[in-house]
Amino acid sequence: MDTSKVLAKFYGDKDFPVEWKNEDEKKLFWFLDDNHVPFPVSPMYFSMHGWWGPTCDYLFRRFNIDTGVHWHGKVVNGYLYTAIESRDPKDAAETGKYYGWIMPAYATNFLDWWEKRYLPEVLQNFEYIDNFDAENATLAELMIYLEEMYDIQERNFRLHWILNWAQFTASMGFVGTTKELIGDVDPDILAKVNVSRADRNWDSLKALWQLKEKVKADAELSGIFKSTEKAADIAKKLEASGKGKTFIKEVVEYSREFGYKAIYTHEYIYPLYVENQTPILDQIKSYLTSDFDYNAVYNKCIQEQDEAIAHLRNQLSGKSAEEKKKWEDALDLNVRMFPLTPDHHFYFDQGTYARMRLVLLRVARKMVKEGMLDDPEDIMDLEYEQLRRYVGDPKNYPGRKLIKEAKAAREKALKIKPRDWVGTVTQQNMYEEPYHTLWGYPEKFEREQEGKAVKGEIKGLAGSAGVVEGTARVVTSPNEFDLVKQGDIMVCIMTNPAWVVVFSKIAAIVTDAGGVLSHSATVAREFMIPAVVGTGSATKEIKSGDKIRVDGDKGVVAIL
Repeated sequence: MDTSKVLAKFYGDKDFPVEWKNEDEKKLFWFLDDNHVPFPVSPMYFSMHGWWGPTCDYLFRRFNIDTGVHWHGKVVNGYLYTAIESRDPKDAAETGKYYGWIMPAYATNFLDWWEKRYLPEVLQNFEYIDNFDAENATLAELMIYLEEMYDIQERNFRLHWILNWAQFTASMGFVGTTKELIGDVDPDILAKVNVSRADRNWDSLKALWQLKEKVKADAELSGIFKSTEKAADIAKKLEASGKGKTFIKEVVEYSREFGYKAIYTHEYIYPLYVENQTPILDQIKSYLTSDFDYNAVYNKCIQEQDEAIAHLRNQLSGKSAEEKKKWEDALDLNVRMFPLTPDHHFYFDQGTYARMRLVLLRVARKMVKEGMLDDPEDIMDLEYEQLRRYVGDPKNYPGRKLIKEAKAAREKALKIKPRDWVGTVTQQNMYEEPYHTLWGYPEKFEREQEGKAVKGEIKGLAGSAGVVEGTARVVTSPNEFDLVKQGDIMVCIMTNPAWVVVFSKIAAIVTDAGGVLSHSATVAREFMIPAVVGTGSATKEIKSGDKIRVDGDKGVVAIL
């Protein structure tokens, strides 16, 4: 139990009421999960524990992490908040020793485990899910199929935590060794070292670029893409052309490999690229407009990594051969492990949750045929247990009533501006617990407590170095990528791998959510553009067309 100094409290007011189960809930620091679910959460996703809950309890148990024992989820006015329950201080002191002792073995061995054990397991499960004969299955068989997907989701997110902590330990080992042998290093230098040289994210970008190059080289195809702005119209014109039909087949094949992702990766309510290829056509058109050069972007990223490594290596002159080997070993492990960050997004945060959506829709389509649902998407407005009770007793269970109530609650929640946090802020949960830094804390909390806003200035976190001025473009979904012009500064709530393609056009990025290790900041560093993340309010204070200055060194955005 957290007994450290209380820094702030918010238990609700008339504008933002909060229902508490008990007094213990009030003692926790609940922060808005705008990294994963920036809009009102669906009943189905929340009831399946998303990414928190059981898999996080597994995280704390497996690694004996000294900062927490449970990661709770709570819906407040329709929005997802999570809280990390701290360990007893005496217990934390004892568990920390085991954690420090065991983690280097994870870092050293995980790549071998991943390649020989874990990834084959993941791919085998995906093959089963993708090839299940849903059309000819009974509703009972489909529900068992759903139960198996639930097991796969939980298993994969357990693997996600093992991967994350192994990779994190390798990265921190390199940072620690560098500090020990060289001293304090410019964070921008370390950020340039910490990029992936080969992963599924790069593969996706390259494959999309190759599709763009195919269009560019063909007068008929390029003419179709240039003839209209809307991807839906491009699709119709492609279908009416012999070459176009062949190209559409290639786009579909691309989606089958790289399309298991949605606008917001974790939630089940957003359509996937593998369901509808229109966003991919939008992205190809975007690449044509900017004449995106994959090789130039990739080679520059790798060149900057090589130069940063060489710079650090030069600082080791005068060190002993043993010290140099220690640093080289730490560097080698860090660089080899870094592709696991984008790859785990591909297989877990994207691929796993996307497949859960598809499985739910396969169940739902059978329910539509049997008269239980009007629209397959309605299944997302049921909780997991409500779904099971409804299919088990469709004549008596009020499934349709619950769906109607959930839709009304979502519409109401969409009109509410959620607070960044509720509950109790303490010294421990704000300054000692490490994971909430992914949401931009403690800086976000400190800005709020200062309460000093400079007119025309928005403060956030320095996500990627550099300063640039340009035209702001507020983007709420990939459907608006075609509005982004070359050299614009994208302002959005947050990003995930589905947004990577737009990074080829923008001069900088500003986000409401996330910390310096968020997807937005990481990809900005790879594309070598400035980023200010975790502002909390950029999409509300900045309008498309505004002239702004993004200072990725100081974490400040100025509206000019």
